[in-house]
Amino acid sequence: MPASEPSAEDLATRLSAVGLTPRVERHAHLTSIEAEVPESLSAESWREVLEALAEADRFGLVANSLNGRTLWAALRTAAPATGNVRGPGHQR
Repeated sequence: MPASEPSAEDLATRLSAVGLTPRVERHAHLTSIEAEVPESLSAESWREVLEALAEADRFGLVANSLNGRTLWAALRTAAPATGNVRGPGHQR
C-alpha cells in the first residue's frame, strides 16, 4: 500500500464529516482529493476543513462564477529524491 493511502483516506473521511463529498484519485506519484464547497459552509466547518487539509502536501481552492468553489489536496505517494528536493536550478 502506498504511503499516502491512509492519509488520503483520513482526509477524505474528515471532509465527509463536515458534509463535503470528496473524490479521491490515485495517480503514479500522488493521490488527489477534490470536493465542491457550498456557499453555506459554516465558519466552524471551514476550520475543520483547513485542519484536515494541513495534512496534505499541497492544497488549494479554485473559485469561479461558472463552477463555484472546489477545494483540492495532493498527497505524495513517494518521497522526493534527495538530489532534487529543491527543484531544478536550486541544487548546490
